[in-house]
Amino acid sequence: MHPLALYVHIPFCAARCPYCDFNTYAGLEAQFEPYVAALAEEIHQAGARLDRPPARTIFIGGGTPTVLPPDLLARALAACREAFAVAADAEITSEANPGTVDQVRFAALRELGVNRLSMGVQSFDDAELRWLGRIHTAAEAVAAFRAARRAGFANINLDFIFGLPGQNPATWMRTLAQAIDLGPEHLSLYSLIVEDGTPLADQVRRGAIAEPDDDLAADLYEMACKTLADAGYVQYEISNWARAGQGAKGKGQEARGREQEAGGRNQPSAISHQPSAISHQPSAISAVTTWSTGATSRTWASARAHTASTGAGAGGTCAGCVPTSSGSPRGRRRKRRGRRSAGRWRWARR
Repeated sequence: MHPLALYVHIPFCAARCPYCDFNTYAGLEAQFEPYVAALAEEIHQAGARLDRPPARTIFIGGGTPTVLPPDLLARALAACREAFAVAADAEITSEANPGTVDQVRFAALRELGVNRLSMGVQSFDDAELRWLGRIHTAAEAVAAFRAARRAGFANINLDFIFGLPGQNPATWMRTLAQAIDLGPEHLSLYSLIVEDGTPLADQVRRGAIAEPDDDLAADLYEMACKTLADAGYVQYEISNWARAGQGAKGKGQEARGREQEAGGRNQPSAISHQPSAISHQPSAISAVTTWSTGATSRTWASARAHTASTGAGAGGTCAGCVPTSSGSPRGRRRKRRGRRSAGRWRWARR
């Protein structure tokens, strides 16, 4: 069997961002241990069903995995290593929120074998961070990055969001400049999307906030493409850039259509819309999915699991996973001002 790429979902956050429609919950600290226990059982069942196949990458996403105490993250990773033949040189990535990590937490992650970070910075402008509902400041994001370096992380991705209503291009350029100055190995840039059912969608519907402008987002994207190329970053997916020779593991695996495993799942139905289902009904998350990346269509949760764990980005998403058209939300960056074709602006979901 070809080596697998494992995705482990941790559906907890310190706070919910108003634009986020991921399967995450805030204020459920009492559910941390029951969830990890159910998750470990699910991982063991999957490994037994597949006769402990090899695994070459592990991606721990969320949510915010770093809200979990290190001992619970250790249990989840131990389950992966027990249930799957994880390569000695496996790339093990954890997402991290700059507001939930410090030098001690980074050191603990390194001790667990995590060797790659994906940090959700989103912006280096404090006003934009407040608008996005983030719990960290720009200075704290810089400090977190430097703390991660001191802890020994030599492979770091930074996530950013652009296309906020009325976003100032000069502010976006300052964010890019700060990111380049820090020198991460990988960058993921995502346009803001108003997702149904989120507080942001409600505010837009009520007219309290303007809807993001597609043309502005396209302009900011073009600025980023040129700026990052000039700084030596290579764009390998529509939302992902890496320094030369620093592409995430698993990219070739995606191209060859090999199998992936997803534990937990990033969709509300996976653990029910009732948060209590996490502890009372562990079977609700027990159906680990094996699937081929060569499929012509996938659920969004499957696409998320696939791309996050196969190197389409450190927390990044592969544009090919979400079918788009000029009439769909992912293809809405259609021809405008005579220079944006229907197929050009296909944005990965984040």
